[in-house]
Amino acid sequence: MEVKRAVTDAEIKQAYYVRNTVFVEEQKVPPELEIDELEKESIHFVGYQNGEPVAASRLRFVDNYGKLERICVLKEYRGRSFGSQIISEMEAAIQTDGYEKAKLNAQTRAEDFYKTLGYQTVSGEFMDAGIPHVTMVKQL
Repeated sequence: MEVKRAVTDAEIKQAYYVRNTVFVEEQKVPPELEIDELEKESIHFVGYQNGEPVAASRLRFVDNYGKLERICVLKEYRGRSFGSQIISEMEAAIQTDGYEKAKLNAQTRAEDFYKTLGYQTVSGEFMDAGIPHVTMVKQL
């Protein structure tokens, strides 16, 4: 998979397409919660397989952290390390911008996946868009 920062309108629309497919259609997140007021201040990433968008995420800088958000891979492409690839690109961007810590709110079903990438759980369980989550951090 090739991971790119989405900079053109077309690339950002591809990121939204992947996110909508995973979060709105598959996980039933309300569309108004998926695309929010933070999109313009975010750095968007898209993962491509054979030229097609198959993964997406966004990154924001909050306090002393790079905050990883909206990480998703289309269902038919899961299990191929695409999630860890896009996270690796996000972590590199965090370090390039001079930050040393990453933070994310993980769906609890993905908590073990993030632990394999070095993230540690720092919160109890909470609900976001009707889905249980935990906050996790990593020193880069």
